[in-house]
Amino acid sequence: WKDKPLCIIMSDGRMILGTLEGHDQVQNLILKDTQERVYSEDSQDVEIIDLGLYVVRGDNVCIIGEYDGSSWDGQSNVAPLPPLQQQQQY
Repeated sequence: WKDKPLCIIMSDGRMILGTLEGHDQVQNLILKDTQERVYSEDSQDVEIIDLGLYVVRGDNVCIIGEYDGSSWDGQSNVAPLPPLQQQQQY
């Protein structure tokens, strides 16, 4: 997966896009050319925040997938993901 474009959904619902530069044994990820895409219920536009070189802690990762950046315009109206919470066991 090194040097491949990845889409990462974080446990707080954020969407991070970047190219995998490296990782370690506990799934901490180093991404380069990283962007965060922010979707809003109030607006049709997608806010793109450039993050540059970015480290993602492994325990914050929910979903990782490879994506084709050339086919993703990122302008579709999508509702933001709610934060994910771990279910408490009683």
